[in-house]
Amino acid sequence: MNKVFMARQKIFDAMGREYSCELLFRDHAHGIKEFPSNMKATSHVIINTVTNVSVNELIGENGTAFINIDEDVLTSDILDVLDNKRFVLEILETTNLSEKVIAKIKQYNSRGFKIAIDDFDCSAEMIKKFTPIFKYIHYIKMDVLIAEPENLINVVAKLKKTGIKLLAEKIETKEEHNKYISMGFDLFQGYYLEKPEVLEIDRYKESTQMVILQLIKIIKEEGETFIMESYIKQQADLSFKLLRFLNNQNLVKVKIESIKQAITLLGREKLLRWLMVYLYSEISTNPASEAILAMATKRAERMESHALPADKDKAYLAGMFSLLDAIFETDIKDLMKHINMDKDINSLVIEKKGKFMSSFIKAEKSEREYLRKLLIDNFDKISTIDIIYALEFNGIEIDKDKL
Repeated sequence: MNKVFMARQKIFDAMGREYSCELLFRDHAHGIKEFPSNMKATSHVIINTVTNVSVNELIGENGTAFINIDEDVLTSDILDVLDNKRFVLEILETTNLSEKVIAKIKQYNSRGFKIAIDDFDCSAEMIKKFTPIFKYIHYIKMDVLIAEPENLINVVAKLKKTGIKLLAEKIETKEEHNKYISMGFDLFQGYYLEKPEVLEIDRYKESTQMVILQLIKIIKEEGETFIMESYIKQQADLSFKLLRFLNNQNLVKVKIESIKQAITLLGREKLLRWLMVYLYSEISTNPASEAILAMATKRAERMESHALPADKDKAYLAGMFSLLDAIFETDIKDLMKHINMDKDINSLVIEKKGKFMSSFIKAEKSEREYLRKLLIDNFDKISTIDIIYALEFNGIEIDKDKL
């Protein structure tokens, strides 16, 4: 695994209780070497929030987080992967509020997202700019360092009547904190209260792998097609291969032109199986990935053939998942906790027990008999070091005196 970085800065209410937090772009452990476009920065935060770390671990079981967005992010559909109950869309003050962007803001508001305005300076220009969307806004973050004091007092008094929660940001001293509490602000953020905490997150070697695991979870939970579509769009290679795969099939006469169309025509169960094959064969750097894919597919087919009609799909997935740790080169428990699969699949993959265990044992026995013969027939061709590695990794003690 390698590392990715993000920062988290807490937001507090007037009683000093943690209310929410803001997730911020970072590209290394000590801050930002070079800030990319807002689109790339937000994508970085989102992809690592939804694929490389548990949301509950990141913001708490019932917590929420503000994420910075602009016109490019709003019109890209990457926000569709977010939970509307956990994330607040924070519109940057530089956002171009075109008709298309305002339509998107209305759309996300109707979907249940709460929306904030960032770095509001209380000037007449900014009030005029954002007036068309005030009815869709739940929070306004006011930049108390640059706002004119008189403007700040007047705007706060007017906006308090609208029901919008007002957040004083960039609080740097105790005196400022007390001042803005007395002025009527609801929420507070700044270095005086807490500096951003840089988070170092383990990232699996290919973020595509975690996106696929999330897709599998969504499919099994019967999630909306547009959510699956937005996940697939995050990975250009995945989108391309899926469209190419479908266009090469004789399923339909028309040419497939969109991810949504591909999902609909392929169907969820076939998509699920294709994703498993893709996971093994396309993105693994493991030199044995092709052989492992062949073994996983054959194992899955054997287990499927032995299962009852109602359990065939689960048995197939259990067989495919049973070798995932070989591709990810990590603990299977860490992988499975990201996707919360069916308990019968988890029982086999993690605990090696349950209703599919009998067919799993038969499949594994057949594999091992073949591999034992292959190993014996080719023993002289195998490197001594490779043999030692295999023994050591499996906890088999080597008598050093006999080497």
